[in-house]
Amino acid sequence: MSDVMYDFELYQPDSVADALDLLGEHGKNAWIIAGGKDSLDWFKDRVKKPPVLVDISGIAELHGMREESDGGLYVGAMTTLTEINESQAVRTKFPVLAEAAGHVASPQIRNAGTLGGNLSQDTRCFYYRDGFPCYRAGGNTCYANTPTAMNREHTLFEASRCVAVTVSDTAPATVVLEAEMVIRNKKGQRTVKAEDFFVGPEIDITRMTVLKPGDILLGVRFPGKWAGSRQYFEKVADRNVWDFALLNIAMAAKMDGTRIADVRLASGAVQCTPRRMTSVEDLIKGETPGEELETLVARVASRGAKPLNYNHFKIPLLENLAKRAARSLAA
Repeated sequence: MSDVMYDFELYQPDSVADALDLLGEHGKNAWIIAGGKDSLDWFKDRVKKPPVLVDISGIAELHGMREESDGGLYVGAMTTLTEINESQAVRTKFPVLAEAAGHVASPQIRNAGTLGGNLSQDTRCFYYRDGFPCYRAGGNTCYANTPTAMNREHTLFEASRCVAVTVSDTAPATVVLEAEMVIRNKKGQRTVKAEDFFVGPEIDITRMTVLKPGDILLGVRFPGKWAGSRQYFEKVADRNVWDFALLNIAMAAKMDGTRIADVRLASGAVQCTPRRMTSVEDLIKGETPGEELETLVARVASRGAKPLNYNHFKIPLLENLAKRAARSLAA
């Protein structure tokens, strides 16, 4: 029965240590829930039925932000997207992150949704979400990549059996800011670079991130390297409120007078992981923004794209967003 959740055991630990004990005790039967914006959809549709939920929202250590000694910021995984968007420290140091957080879904969802949840959410491919036995769900078919499939939201790059994409708005921002994810399990704590945190289907088709059963994302460290730099974020969706990105782009750049001294760009919703646009970066480093450069940026941004039946429109969309990001540096 759709929209009627099944029975489960709910645990609400108040410390990371207690949460890790519960995850260790229940193993693969345990599901971590934070803001619940992605998880509850799975449960209401009865596609995912974990018997044990570990609610980490009451763990104080996972909430809030603090400034780091290098001028950067540490943001707890349970910090809400609204808190990030409205934080003066984030807006001053990392406006691309503030803008990305402010474009997620709707105000109501941002009030409950968390940074950790937005980064860790599963793909929104409707074949997969509706319970089709696709590759990502353990089957042997990609239902979004057939001659009659509806796939306007799907990948342009790096398809490997699965053609689903990352839908996180904050993920490209973490990549351009060279963020590090802080993860803990029973064996200890580790940090993972943002670019390595997200996992493509060629590595593991059943996961979107490096997180495995027993892991907890504690928070995200944004180093001071890009604090106060020129930054840009833009998202295009079917609707301005609630909807997932058809495509988004994030950029951080350092200027030397009118020249672009250093830059990082990443786009979302064009492949399973945030796509680092290294070809565009190499093209514009050392250059002065202008119309001629923008034309070259558009040509390079979509190089290698392999559209599906219904997502050819994403190619000019990606080209134009890349041009607009480069144009922002001329202002």
